[in-house]
Amino acid sequence: MMNTLELQKKLDELKKMISETDIDAVRDLENIENKIQAVSRTEATWRRVELARHPERPYSMDYINRIFTGFIELYGDRAFGDDPAIVGGLAFLEGRPVTIIANQKGRTLKENVHRNHGMANPEGYRKALRLAKEAEKFHRPIVTFIDTAGAYPGIGAEERGIGEAIARNLRDLSQLKTPIVCIIIGEGGSGGALGLCVGDKIYMLENAIYSVISPEGCASILLRDASKAKDAAVMLRITSNDLLEFKVINGIIAEPPGGAHTDPDAAAANIKKVLIKEIKDLAKRNPPVLVRYRNQKIRKVGHWLE
Repeated sequence: MMNTLELQKKLDELKKMISETDIDAVRDLENIENKIQAVSRTEATWRRVELARHPERPYSMDYINRIFTGFIELYGDRAFGDDPAIVGGLAFLEGRPVTIIANQKGRTLKENVHRNHGMANPEGYRKALRLAKEAEKFHRPIVTFIDTAGAYPGIGAEERGIGEAIARNLRDLSQLKTPIVCIIIGEGGSGGALGLCVGDKIYMLENAIYSVISPEGCASILLRDASKAKDAAVMLRITSNDLLEFKVINGIIAEPPGGAHTDPDAAAANIKKVLIKEIKDLAKRNPPVLVRYRNQKIRKVGHWLE
């Protein structure tokens, strides 16, 4: 496939030829312009995917340490054990106590083995739900940070009920009588992301992605060719602009030029501004009203026929 510059050069040559002759090449011009637009969109989408996965991109703990004060991490699901792929605990946001639940990836090989690359097991989702219900009991707003390629698909996870754990989170978080604000900071992959992404307000960082499957997985299954991941990324409509257009999210949080990793402090400041505004507004609402509007929002996502 020709790149954008080559296609543009070809287009310029055709335009020059048309201006010098009487050849009717309107259809050729339209085809080339369509190809340029398609290639440009593919390149722009894949650039977002690369930035969402950038190894230096800030992870949840990077934002937690910059946005909140007095963070105290809590551990365990009180049933099986603790899952380091999901961190959670208590902190203060400008003096207001909040509960934080987040996916956490590792930087080094050792950290990634410990964090399982941010892919949670059932105990991670059960820990998240335990902390969420504790927040409801003490009337604390909940902030979730989503950054995972998906839930862990291992045999042990299946044996311990990963599907049930995620499904229970979807059900119970939708009924929780306390404000919930979700921020997708990197990858939002499949049910693994959904398990933490049920809230009154959902935001995405500018270069984050949110999808039902990875571009590589989609290309392998639907296009029968893993090398077509870039094309699959466009088909999936996974960028923040796409999700805002579909009304899956409430807004996009701007990143510094070049991505959040170029200036983590600025990215954190933008997130903090949104969190303060939304939590202040949501905290004024009666809990039953909060739940009703949250459920209405969820039911409006997607299209279906009965």
